[in-house]
Amino acid sequence: VVTPLIGPLVDSVRGGRRGMILITVVGRGLIAWQMASNLDGLLLFPLAFGLLVLQKGYSVAKSAVVPSLVHNELDLMAANAQLAMLSAVGSMLGAGIGGIALLVGPAAPTRVALLGYLITLAMGWSVPTVLVAAGRASAGEMAALRQKGIRAAAAAIGVFRAVVGFTTFLLAFEFRGGEEGVPIDAAGRAAGASTGIVRGEDVLGSPAAPVWHFGLVVLAVGIGAFLSATLAPKLRRRFSEEVLIRGVLFLGVSGAALATWLGGIPGAVVIGGMVALCSGTAKLAFDSLVQRDAPGANHGRSFARFEGRFQMAWAVGAFLAVFLPLPVEHGYFIVAAAMAVALAWFQLGPLPPRTVVT
Repeated sequence: VVTPLIGPLVDSVRGGRRGMILITVVGRGLIAWQMASNLDGLLLFPLAFGLLVLQKGYSVAKSAVVPSLVHNELDLMAANAQLAMLSAVGSMLGAGIGGIALLVGPAAPTRVALLGYLITLAMGWSVPTVLVAAGRASAGEMAALRQKGIRAAAAAIGVFRAVVGFTTFLLAFEFRGGEEGVPIDAAGRAAGASTGIVRGEDVLGSPAAPVWHFGLVVLAVGIGAFLSATLAPKLRRRFSEEVLIRGVLFLGVSGAALATWLGGIPGAVVIGGMVALCSGTAKLAFDSLVQRDAPGANHGRSFARFEGRFQMAWAVGAFLAVFLPLPVEHGYFIVAAAMAVALAWFQLGPLPPRTVVT
């Protein structure tokens, strides 16, 4: 919800996007340090909220700075693909390190995270200082960003982001770990249990899914993200951005329909991997499309604006998954329906100008 406010705010940060990146890293490190001492109290929730806000600010800054450091649209997709691949690999490694740290104690993962933020801070100083824009957006820039092709593609990516948020929380509630539900021996955990009750789930003592079920879904998500970062640059050399977005929308509808039919852990693995693969590929194609179709616009500011909208879509999808008491298979069907609507909408947009072969 606060993401639309982040874009205009970080435009004015001294030091440009590097300044915003460093601020978010320092802020998250301080929050991780505080979380280690407040895992069982109500203060955990505002700390977690602050962590999420800073994470979104970092995401906006990262998406905005990349276009300023490359020279053409193919370089842009390659750079974003490399970042996506590093993110996928880092997420899987981080999950493993966090699981090992949890064996030491409940606060150990937050202390490991603090160490990770310190390393990130040291690396962040090497990012060039890039100002997104010296002045307000011109009329020509705004007109370029309102082209029909960009609007249709942005709507499709917004649906993908909403689907990512929706499936993340849908699967988290379905495959929550443990054997005896959510304990209510502390106020903070009681608040978490109340959310489950709102959803109509008996989280106070019903058996939960084995932890390895959720681990298998996370592995599928990581593989899907890795494949999108690997395949997207290669596909971009043969097909236009519009063709890529249409293709992954169709693949997403098919994968969600298959997950609805399979159900259970097989369906969760399919939906997790499919959403990661399709959303990652579509986002890389969209980045390249903006670079191609808005040559006169300031791409850093443009990416900040679009990223804010996409993060808002993610929040809406996550909100619906938390507060709608849906069986997981019904959630898969909603995903299929949403991407089918996005595909139909995108089909009404302009046809790709040509097939790219380089």
